[in-house]
Amino acid sequence: MSYDRNRGYGRGRKRSYNNHASKNLKRRGPPTKPVEVGKIYEVDITEITGKGDGIARVQGFIVFIENAKVGNKIRIKVTEVADRFAKATIEV
Repeated sequence: MSYDRNRGYGRGRKRSYNNHASKNLKRRGPPTKPVEVGKIYEVDITEITGKGDGIARVQGFIVFIENAKVGNKIRIKVTEVADRFAKATIEV
């Protein structure tokens, strides 16, 4: 019995997946973020981090706010935007 690279033991049949799926994923650009550095937003603080910073969401996007308390409705100024979250300070 000969061993063939494409038919190795335990590999079973070669599966065919939609070749266009990976190309479609690469074509899309990064998702747009609903916040921008330097802009001011009015948010509700819904949670607190372990460090004591407040957590708010702008269109589902997480924003960490220094020295914010749960239940506050405040104006914030975004200082940093990362891929999955943003950081902000309280706007006075």
